[in-house]
Amino acid sequence: MSYADSLLRRILTETKVIACVGVSMNEVRPSYYVARYLSLKGYRVIPVNPGHAGKVLFGETIMPDLSSIDAPVDMVDIFRRSEHVPPIVEEALAAFPDLKTVWMQIGVENAEAAAMAEARGVTVIQNLCPKMEYQRLFGELRMGGFNTGVISSKL
Repeated sequence: MSYADSLLRRILTETKVIACVGVSMNEVRPSYYVARYLSLKGYRVIPVNPGHAGKVLFGETIMPDLSSIDAPVDMVDIFRRSEHVPPIVEEALAAFPDLKTVWMQIGVENAEAAAMAEARGVTVIQNLCPKMEYQRLFGELRMGGFNTGVISSKL
């Protein structure tokens, strides 16, 4: 599946609040550093993980589930195996009537969940990482895949 850069850019520009399902408190796990990166970029990232509920991560209390979030959420970012996605999307659709995007991380795809969300007018992105797309679309990645931090006129 491929998505137009204009769609991804619009999502990343319009999104303000992200519920990150399956976030880890282990800083070497992708879910940790993706959530941390997004929070550093100005998004409000609400972590969701029943195993760590009540703890604080990036200034936000970790929620046990999506239904426990009492704020409007624009995007649900899912770090769970593909077979676990349908009930997460069901809960998201029930909890957030104005949900705009369901984003499934790299390696996560579920046609049933995607169809459920799209039927409600929610945009679905599968098998991509919002951190990587943000870096790619907003000029933070170089050809080697990382930001060198060096400003140069050489290419």
